[in-house]
Amino acid sequence: MFLADDNLIVREGVRALLRLEPDLEVVGVAADYDGLVSAAEAAAPNVLVTDIRMPPSFQREGIDAAKELRKRHPGMGVVVLSQYDDPEYAISLLSEGAAGYAYLLKDRVAEGDQLAKAVRAVATSGSMLDPRIVEQLVDPVANSGDLTGPEEELLRQIAEGKPIKAIAVAQHTTAADVAEAVEKLFLKLAQEASSGVSSALRRLRLLHQAIIEREEQGESLSRLLPGGVAEMVREHGGKIGETTELVVTVLMSDIRGYSTIAETAQPVALAHQLNDHRAEMNRAILAAEGTVMQFVGDAVMAVFGAPVPQEDHADRALEAALAMHAAQDAVNERWKEMGWSPFHLGIGLSTGEVAGALLGSEERLEYTIVGDTVNLAQRLQQWAEGGQTVLSQPTHAALGRPVDAERLEPQLVKGRHTPVSAYRLGRVPYSAGGGGAPLATTETRSQQ
Repeated sequence: MFLADDNLIVREGVRALLRLEPDLEVVGVAADYDGLVSAAEAAAPNVLVTDIRMPPSFQREGIDAAKELRKRHPGMGVVVLSQYDDPEYAISLLSEGAAGYAYLLKDRVAEGDQLAKAVRAVATSGSMLDPRIVEQLVDPVANSGDLTGPEEELLRQIAEGKPIKAIAVAQHTTAADVAEAVEKLFLKLAQEASSGVSSALRRLRLLHQAIIEREEQGESLSRLLPGGVAEMVREHGGKIGETTELVVTVLMSDIRGYSTIAETAQPVALAHQLNDHRAEMNRAILAAEGTVMQFVGDAVMAVFGAPVPQEDHADRALEAALAMHAAQDAVNERWKEMGWSPFHLGIGLSTGEVAGALLGSEERLEYTIVGDTVNLAQRLQQWAEGGQTVLSQPTHAALGRPVDAERLEPQLVKGRHTPVSAYRLGRVPYSAGGGGAPLATTETRSQQ
């Protein structure tokens, strides 16, 4: 990991704490923004531990540097060390990038092993709040209502910033059951809350929403441009702030059973697995000329046909999906020798219209795509078992050549009033160039 703080005493004290952990290594230190960005870029650590305010202006240099580094290295975890014990401030920072962020108070960082826990949590794209912040979030709400023991525990897990999947694994239940229990809990608290408790309940809602948007991708997805794409957009005439309507294919992948793997794996080993996985997924997507929008925990989002239009975006997306499965198979074989659990991907592809915009400035750019097509890709990947890819009906129709696939029964998905038609296939050879004889489409008997 990399350590940044302008106060020499604090910096060396934190480094001494981290040296007590045999599985954690500090690979570099910095005392200001420029030193942090340049040195951490060269060291490429898994985790950055940083103060908020540093030279030259003592504003948000630590946070700004962390964002810049995560733009270049999306998998980097960040532990923020702060002197502010205001829950509002902590939640606002966590909401800017809930995945892989932790917020700890400087005056309590030496208590117990919370610093080491935070480092390990963000290394695997988890999140964590200082226990004092958690208490400030929980106590006013818990003391105001007639909560059962399980409800109080669920409230605390929400305040700790735990995602739905992690809570489900801890409770040995499903993510859907946890999501329903959370909504019922918030409804109960809202009905019983006095005016003095409303602000605390609102903060919990904000924190939970930040985690949900991270986990389920949300309806409005703002993602960082990977290196080189900003220049490509400018060369093709894209203007900052200008919104364009595009027809694209969105790819969403997720590791099946990841929460269970994370529960038993050694954190450092799991961090190495995630790095290997992300590197291979990135190569497969870029090889098909797609844009990697974001790595979110164990999920990957990519788009084909944006920011620069592509006529064959559906073919490229399918080519990338199959290459991702094949690349992960090869990685799994290497992991066998190390005794690491294999990853198996479920991938969803959705084709349709989106609104895309290049936001920010010449120095710092974000590319955002919004639309039902994005949300549908997320839903379809949930239908795929390990090694499978599920295509929306528009994606299937847009392919340059037919592909052997199973036509699924139309089903309702969250957020839609009409059933969705889709096709599912395993790892089959596919060439976007159209070489060879077309493959027949296999339909279920009920659809024939």
